[in-house]
This record gives sequence, structure tokens and C-alpha cells, in this order.
Amino acid sequence: MDGHSAFPRQAPILRRVSLFRLVDPGDLAAPTIVAAFDSWVDAGSASSTAAAILADGARRVAAFDGDRLFDYRARRPTLEIADGRLTSLTWPELTVRATQAGGQDLLVLTGGEPDYRWREFADSVVELCLRLGVASWVSLGAIPAAVPHTRPVPILGTASGPDLLRGGVAPGPDGLLRVPGACISVLEMAVAAAGIPAVGYFAQVPHYVSGPYPPAAVALLRALGTHLGVELPMAALEQEARQLRTRLDAAAALEETTRTYVERLESMVDEERLPSGEELIGEIERFLRERGNEGTQRSS
Repeated sequence: MDGHSAFPRQAPILRRVSLFRLVDPGDLAAPTIVAAFDSWVDAGSASSTAAAILADGARRVAAFDGDRLFDYRARRPTLEIADGRLTSLTWPELTVRATQAGGQDLLVLTGGEPDYRWREFADSVVELCLRLGVASWVSLGAIPAAVPHTRPVPILGTASGPDLLRGGVAPGPDGLLRVPGACISVLEMAVAAAGIPAVGYFAQVPHYVSGPYPPAAVALLRALGTHLGVELPMAALEQEARQLRTRLDAAAALEETTRTYVERLESMVDEERLPSGEELIGEIERFLRERGNEGTQRSS
């Protein structure tokens, strides 16, 4: 040793490579960011459908690095084959798009829920929010629940502070729940910790309905519109919801067991009996078992 450190005095500083690429932010005035992912907390594809309607035709502001966030074996790209020739691949995306509603700037963060780097992803989302001057955050989601398709879709709320939820949506349910975390909730907590007011609106989807459930997407758009004080486009979606209601009514009328069960759920709603935490957990457990995921537990 010659008395000098074994390491250079001015070692290069390793900088974290950002997970996102800013495309064209343009001029934004205190935008609200609305986030929804294709994930387990997207029952009936309700929140991703609502987000897709908001983002339709909107310009891309930022894109996240899918190669570092997705497991392509679990969320495979779509391959198109024309006459035996491989023609194109459509890769899963996570994007932020800019639009307006009632003169307000909106940013829509949507895509598949990441498989990897949730905490790093949350840091990048907070960085992006601060760079774009985001004023508030709204999560959209949907969970399976013991609710009937014949009644308005119930909405549960989360909020980083008092008096942030609007339209009569209450935070809940009461008590302490322990459920498998969703990336959307990780982001909501991260932006709230950064000082950005954050809320979440979560539709309850009848657990006995399989496939897309447009009524819940309509309910989420209505809740978001009320929150923002604007009218959001949903006419086509409302038509789909009415058509599904007709089909479900017909199916229930043909099956006595289903009809009896729906009537019991209706009586619970009419008595204004809110689902307990245990009931919600039970439905989520069943939903996740069907998807091959882990169950949940409730802490009293």
C-alpha cells in the first residue's frame, strides 16, 4: 500500500435509472392523476374499463419500462400470425396519458399490474407526479362482494385524510382488514406520503357474475365524475350495463336457487346492512382461490 486509499477519491456515483420515460408533458395545470390496473383488485374488469374510457384518444405523456416491470411468462405479449407468417407483437404497457374533463387536466395511469419492483415503481410514480405538478390522486378498483346485480353498485372508499371522499362515499368497512396488497394501494400510500391528497373508489361486484361487469365501471365513472365535479362520457357503457342486467335477470328467473340467493342479497341491501369485514374477506378469499392466489386473514 502506498498510503492512499484502495478506492479512488472521487468514485463515480451510481444513479438510479428511472423506470419511466417522459414523452410530451405539455402544459398541465394542477392535474389529477387517475390510476387503475388490470389486477386482482379489478373484479369484472371494472376499473380498467373505466380507465380505458378516460384514456381513449388521450395523448401519451409517459411510459414505464415494461422489460423491468413485467414477467412476460405471466403476462405474455399478444402475437399476430397472418397466413402462417409472424407479423407483430403487442407488448403489455404501463402508460400515463393526458386528457381533460370539464376543463380540468387529467392524467390516466393504466395498464397491467407490475410483477416486479413495486417499491421502485412507486418511487418513480411519485417522482413523475412531482415533476408534472400533480395536485391529487384517485385510485379506481373493484372487489368481489355479496351484493345483488339488481341494486346500484356499492362503492367503498379509501382516503389519505378527512373530507376527501365525495358523493356520499364513505371509507370502510370499519375495523382492521388484512388482505393481499395491490400495487394500486402501494402507489396510493406513496403519493400520500409525498404530500399529495389521495383517495380510492372501489366498486363491489356481485361475486356470482363472471366476466366483465359494465355496471361497476359505470359506477366508478360516476363516482369519479362526482369527485371531480364533471360529467364523464359513459353512454355506450350504460347501454352495455342495461343489456347485461337483462341477461342476468333472465338467468336468475330460470334458476330457482339463484333467484332465491339474489332475493336474500336484495333484502340485505334494502335493510341497509353493510357488509362486515369478515364478509368482504370471505368473498375476496373465494375470488383469489379461483385465480390460484393466496387467501387472506382478518385481524380484530
